[in-house]
Amino acid sequence: QVQLVESGGGLEQAGGSRRLSCAASGRSFSGYVMAWFRQAPGKQREFVANIRWTGGSTFHADSVKGRFTISRDAAKNTVYLQMNSLKPEDTAIYYCAAGPSPLPPVMLLTSRSYVHWGQGTQVTVSS
Repeated sequence: QVQLVESGGGLEQAGGSRRLSCAASGRSFSGYVMAWFRQAPGKQREFVANIRWTGGSTFHADSVKGRFTISRDAAKNTVYLQMNSLKPEDTAIYYCAAGPSPLPPVMLLTSRSYVHWGQGTQVTVSS
């Protein structure tokens, strides 16, 4: 079965950088879109960024555009989220997600577009 395992979370100071990884296994992800979502305490889960596995087209939420970058390494079956210029409001549990879809990434911004989810990794940014 599909497994998504996130890693790379931890405590970071404001202005710092961190890279999250999502190791994907269990099937070919051709035709899939991979995404990062996050959920802060007391808030709803929100979209961060996504990437089409084949072709690599991406979309980033306005709140992270210019600071975060999603990428993938097909040879390693891994999706990354490079986070720069971190802010305290980036504190959240970050989840990796995957879903099959022919639609472009910009149309896949809600959690119901994704069928597979990881367990999440905590990112805490101190001021």
